[in-house]
Amino acid sequence: MSTIHDVAHRAGVSVSTVSRWLAGQPVRSAQAVAQAVDELGYKPNVMAQSLKSGRRGAIGVVVPDISNPFFAAVVKGLEQACRQLSYRLLLANSDESNELEAEILADLTGRVDGFILAPAHEQDRATLRLHDAGVPVVLIDREVEGGELFDVVVVDNVGGAASAARHLAGLGHTEIAMINGPVDTTPGRERREGFLAALAEAGIELRPEHDLTGDFREGSGRNLTLQLLGLPHPPTAIFTANNLMTAGALTAMRDMRVDVPGEVSIVGFDDLSLGDLLRPPLTCVSRPDVEQGALAMRLLLSRIADRSQDPPRRVVLDTHLVVRGSTAPPAPRPSRRAPHRAGRA
Repeated sequence: MSTIHDVAHRAGVSVSTVSRWLAGQPVRSAQAVAQAVDELGYKPNVMAQSLKSGRRGAIGVVVPDISNPFFAAVVKGLEQACRQLSYRLLLANSDESNELEAEILADLTGRVDGFILAPAHEQDRATLRLHDAGVPVVLIDREVEGGELFDVVVVDNVGGAASAARHLAGLGHTEIAMINGPVDTTPGRERREGFLAALAEAGIELRPEHDLTGDFREGSGRNLTLQLLGLPHPPTAIFTANNLMTAGALTAMRDMRVDVPGEVSIVGFDDLSLGDLLRPPLTCVSRPDVEQGALAMRLLLSRIADRSQDPPRRVVLDTHLVVRGSTAPPAPRPSRRAPHRAGRA
């Protein structure tokens, strides 16, 4: 098996340089070291490192919904960023519950070197207790009140939702509905703010019955879409604030035999897997999910590598609108369409 001395010799650097790189610290010859590690198939002795440094070689990852493809992509980015350092991930699902999240964090504290956390809600106190205990934490996708204490990696939720609203308004839609997530979460609050602000700029106001809140899960997307389609004045366009609710909305439209986009246009936040292969392909707000995870892990490893005195960093990644076939200008529809469909549900 290759040793750290072999890696240093192949990379043309000192053993201490390789050691610092393995600890997540920046080094000048990082690319050469990484290439040498790959070529030699070097695997650090995690047990020996732990005994020497007091570290556990594990990162706790807590997400609110492991069934959400977005978080699966984030975990892929996390794993890619720590793979060469031989850290293992301990993954847990909080199920959107502050109480369960607090139990998970308490159970994992002392068994991991730090946490990557997507808090269940912004009023999360367990995360602040981790800070008080000196545990390194990087927040991803969501923030908490008092979150200026932590490194955080989020996306431009406001701008992404606003681009969806401007797109629908630009097509001529005025009867627009929004199925948003809980506003006590960062994405729910910010996406609502961005969407409503862009509609207001276009002179459009949501009807109260078109302004709905789900729970970021597929069932709520389906049920709330059925509710919208059954209204006396159903919308001509719907914005869904995450991928699972988008999937639910599409299921409801299929069940009700709604023509997309002939009768109702739809824009989702987050791309669906194979979204461009749907019929019609989905117009969506896309974000760099794998990159988001990788960046969060790099920030955490930097904290673990004894640089915790640096000011917390808040990184906001760009989103962009991907226009596909699920949106089109509104078409006139018979006013009796909604009751007729409701009768077939």
